[in-house]
Amino acid sequence: MSDIHANLLALEAVLADTAPYDKVWCLGDLVGYGPDPNECIERVRGLPGACLAGNHDWAVLGKLDLRSFNREARIASAWTREELTQESHAYLGELPARAESDGFTIVHASPREPIWEYVLDTQVALANFDHFTTGVCLLGHSHIPLMFVLDGERRRCHIVLPEPSDRIEIDSRTMMVNPGSVGQPRDGDPRASYAILDTDADTWEVCRVEYPIEEVQGRMRGRKLPRRLIDRLASGY
Repeated sequence: MSDIHANLLALEAVLADTAPYDKVWCLGDLVGYGPDPNECIERVRGLPGACLAGNHDWAVLGKLDLRSFNREARIASAWTREELTQESHAYLGELPARAESDGFTIVHASPREPIWEYVLDTQVALANFDHFTTGVCLLGHSHIPLMFVLDGERRRCHIVLPEPSDRIEIDSRTMMVNPGSVGQPRDGDPRASYAILDTDADTWEVCRVEYPIEEVQGRMRGRKLPRRLIDRLASGY
C-alpha cells in the first residue's frame, strides 16, 4: 500500500479488507493532506513488514523545501509539522528511501529518484528500468494503480491499467507496479486503493474498498485543512 496521507479511516478499511496477510509493505507518504498523522503512523508501526519514506514524510521533517509543493500541500505539511509527536517525528526520520525485501525493490517514487520522481509514462518508466536489478519494483507516489512491463529484447515497455480484482501474473517479466493510494486516490475512483502481492502464485491484484469519506472530510474541516483537499476525496482526483 502507498500514500496513506494521514487518512486513518481509509487505512483501517484497507487493513480490514485484506486480512489476513503475512506482511505489509508501505511505500511512503504516511502523512500530508489528511487529519490523523500520528494515528496513521502508530498503526503502521505495529504492522509486520517494511515502510519507506515519501516526499510528504520528508517535507514535515524539513528534508524538503515546502516551496516545492503547491499551496494546499504546503498548508497541510505545515499543520502536520505542528501536530507530530516526538515519537512520530522520530519514526519518520528512521524510514529508508529505498529497500529490497524478498527479492523485490521497494521505493516511494521511482528507483532512479526514490523520493520525488513521478513514473506516469513509458518514457520515464523505461529510463528507470536501469536502476533496479530485481524482477519487480514496487512504487507509489502517483496515486494511480498501474504497471509498466519491460520488453527486454526491444528495450521498450508498455503500460497496464489493472481493473480491481484482476490477478496479473508477475512470472519472469521485469516490471514496475503501483498499488494506487490508500488515502487520496487520483484515478477517478474515490475508494481506497491497495494491492495484494501473492508470492506463492506470483500474482498482483489491485483492490478497492469503500470507507466513510464524509467522516474524514468532517475531521479535516475541524482541523481547518484546505477545502480543495477536503473536496477531492469524494471525487477521487
